[in-house]
Formats: sequence, C-alpha cells, structure tokens
Amino acid sequence: MWTLKNVAVKHGGSVSIPCLYEEQYKTNSKFWCKGCYWSTCSIVAFANTHGSTSITDYPAQNMFTVEMNLVSDSGWFWCGAEIGSYLDDRDYLYLTVSEAPDLSVVKSRVKGKEGGSVTVQCLYSAAYRNTQKKWCRFSDRCCNTVGKTDTSQNSSVHISDNGRSFSVEIRGLKKCDAGWYWCSAGDLQVPVHISVGDEAPGTSVAQLGAMEAKGD
Repeated sequence: MWTLKNVAVKHGGSVSIPCLYEEQYKTNSKFWCKGCYWSTCSIVAFANTHGSTSITDYPAQNMFTVEMNLVSDSGWFWCGAEIGSYLDDRDYLYLTVSEAPDLSVVKSRVKGKEGGSVTVQCLYSAAYRNTQKKWCRFSDRCCNTVGKTDTSQNSSVHISDNGRSFSVEIRGLKKCDAGWYWCSAGDLQVPVHISVGDEAPGTSVAQLGAMEAKGD
C-alpha cells in the first residue's frame, strides 16, 4: 500500500486521497481508518460506501480513492486492504487542516483534450517560499522539481514559479497522462486529478459530470 504523507486541506473543504495497493489485493476489502496507531485506529468507511467519507475501488488500476467532505480536524489516517490479520496491507498519512492552508491548488481536478494542454496552479504561503517544490505523478512517483530541468515524464512539463505560486503546464497530452498527481512544497502535498478526453482512469464519466456540476 502507498499513499501521500502530509496533505494540506482547507477547514470545511473536501479532499480526495488516492491509495495504491499490490496486485494480489485486487479482491480484498479496502477501508479508511483514523488514528495515530494501526492497532487502535477506527474504521471510518469501507470501499464502495458513500457518505461524508466515500471510498471507490478501481481494481483494474490497483487503486482506491477516499473522498472526504467537510473536513474539520487534522489527524492521522490509514489506507488499508483487509487480509485478516494484524498484517493487513496499509499505509498512513497526516491531514493538516487549517483555515488558510500553506499549500493549495486553484483546481484539484482539471480536464484536457488529447494533444492539448492543461495547467495546474499550486499556491503556497510565504512560510513555504524557500522550500523545495515538486510536481509528481502518483502511479510511478516520478517528480519534476521546480527550478530543475526534468524530462522524465511522457508529456512536456513546463513549470514556472513567481514566488507565491508555481504553475505546471503539461503540453501534448496523451491518454496515458490521465490520472493522479500531486503538488508539494516542503513537507506538504496536495493531490490533483487530470482527465484526458471523455473519461480518465480512476474517474467515471458520471463522477466527472457530478464534480463539474458542483464546480470542482
């Protein structure tokens, strides 16, 4: 299991957390757990349940996503796949919740056309101005570091930093560019989903329509 480590969230806002798991756990039950320690954490929701916390499993991609709404408290959480023992597959993260997060994005879900481009703007506070900033892809954890040339991703990635935010432009979009990414500044991270064309991995057309209707 693998997920992000310290996600910044606005108080009262929403966030979607992707969790990657091993191939052999495709059919295992997935869940989201809250607490400092795995042995005593409380299960918040299981996969394919919906409420203030919703989990959707995508076995074809070895991934599930956790959508939390009206987030109010900072704390430790766990992505888990049930194996039937204390050795359940899991990974943890910390949600840093504040009225004015030190890291945020203008839009956490962006959509582009094949061959076109998309731009993601990542905003950071003055306290994080001198920290290292990165744009990373979730599936392979490949990162572009702000201020350094890196052509390791499939599409052409161009990053500009103005001292208050950094913008990431991905040009010449391909279907394979669809998926989850994250912005980071120092120890903080914010997940971003990119769609290419009508449907993207991990997000159904119906889900996209619902999100767009809500203005996400």
